[in-house]
Amino acid sequence: MKPIVAAAVAALTLSSTVVLAGPGGAGHSHGAGGETAYGKPGDPKKPARIVPVSMRETDGKMLFFPDKLEVRRGEQVRFKLQNGGELAHEFVIATVDENRKHAEEMKKNPDMEHDDPNAKRLDPKKSGEIIWQFTKAGEFEFACLIPGHLEAGMKGTIVVK
Repeated sequence: MKPIVAAAVAALTLSSTVVLAGPGGAGHSHGAGGETAYGKPGDPKKPARIVPVSMRETDGKMLFFPDKLEVRRGEQVRFKLQNGGELAHEFVIATVDENRKHAEEMKKNPDMEHDDPNAKRLDPKKSGEIIWQFTKAGEFEFACLIPGHLEAGMKGTIVVK
């Protein structure tokens, strides 16, 4: 690497305000193969049930549609995410407790971006996807953890049977 390029990279790295974080807090990432209480990253080469999820604001509320899903244990789901709102939103799969802890971290670092297979942030009118395999039975949550969004109702339930 040329010295001027190395200096520019170092300066950007030191001055950057973007924080990458996973459900465990600032700087934490589960990586590509990490299994959690709510499952593991899916395999894009394997079949998956497609579940469209829209994100939007309406009448002073922020919401997902649908806001409740039922999944079979072991099932792989390809969430097709569409932000139809006027604000950026995220879709973070976790336990309720993990999402609440992560939401508190987001209040301290509102520009935090996620680098985890269970989370995706979308700008207005953009789309994306998450492929997730639900390996354990239970009740889990998807939520938008951008400060104020969860409080405005932006959460949903995933029941794994």
